[in-house]
Amino acid sequence: MQTSPATLPLTVWPARGRHVGSAAADVLRVNLQQLKDGAVVDDFLELKEEQAFEARWRVDGEVTVRARLTLRPDDEWVLVAEAEQPWKAAWASPAGMFWPLGPDADWDHDAVAGLRMRDANRLPEDDKELRRLLRDCARASWAVHLIVHEAMTPDERGLRSLTEHLPPSLRHRVVEHRAAPHQFRAVNWALKEFDVQVPRGGAVLLPPLPPGRDGEDFAVRSVFLDGTEPAELIDAVTRFASLPRPLPEGAEDALTALRERWRLTTAEEELVRQRELVAMYAEALDAMTKSRDLYREAAERANEALAAYREAGAEPPRPPAEQPGSPLQQLTRTLERFKPRRPPRDENDAD
Repeated sequence: MQTSPATLPLTVWPARGRHVGSAAADVLRVNLQQLKDGAVVDDFLELKEEQAFEARWRVDGEVTVRARLTLRPDDEWVLVAEAEQPWKAAWASPAGMFWPLGPDADWDHDAVAGLRMRDANRLPEDDKELRRLLRDCARASWAVHLIVHEAMTPDERGLRSLTEHLPPSLRHRVVEHRAAPHQFRAVNWALKEFDVQVPRGGAVLLPPLPPGRDGEDFAVRSVFLDGTEPAELIDAVTRFASLPRPLPEGAEDALTALRERWRLTTAEEELVRQRELVAMYAEALDAMTKSRDLYREAAERANEALAAYREAGAEPPRPPAEQPGSPLQQLTRTLERFKPRRPPRDENDAD
């Protein structure tokens, strides 16, 4: 039976991209240290054996955000952040807490399309390539994809990416695609399979959408490419990004790693964890004591029965095979349940 994919929690911010430069770990390490020195992040930890970085900071003064970024051998990175409250678009982008935000940074390329998250990316002229690109983006990318049609060729101000006007948390989750004036028909032909159309001189967001949602709800009739703030487009992107949606492929594993393998603990959190371990060991010891008493009682009864057989001159019966619910198996299951799940802290980890 096929199960429905898990829904992205409202507290979680996911992103996946590609670093096209060199020494990605060095870039992360230097940037995180600078942000820690400037009290922008509370602390960070490098997990060298996992090629991962953890960081913790606060938003709105008191809401803690925990985030984990993992580097992969193919230069891809996966970042999942989780806040103590539902995520707000006005909060700082977690990507900007790990990566430098300068214009020459090499980290902000979409993992599927290879396009930059902070650029206005030109759509391919070839129709087949155009359709293949949009299909790949809709099916595999973690980003929100914005299709903008230029009613006329814009000037220098209009060539700048519209993502710079978005709320901070969305600037590194949106990939903007630009269609030239003559591509209007070709783009809508490619978008037909997604049941959405881009208005002439407007914009549309690329599905998939949750059930019951219409793509036209996220189409913008007019986008003025003159450098002014596109209020209607910002509203559409913000509403689209806040919709409940399934966790993208691979995000569930990344979220599990964040929640269950988190090692950047505060002193208070470590104290709570040690108390939990003490309680678990106490429960395990109690289970062992009870099992010992059960074995002692069973052994006494077995000895009494054996003595009775011998007195009667009968052959003692063969002992039965261990039953699934025996005290030994109960004890084994108890000890397995209380094994510590956290890996030991690496001595080479950063403080």
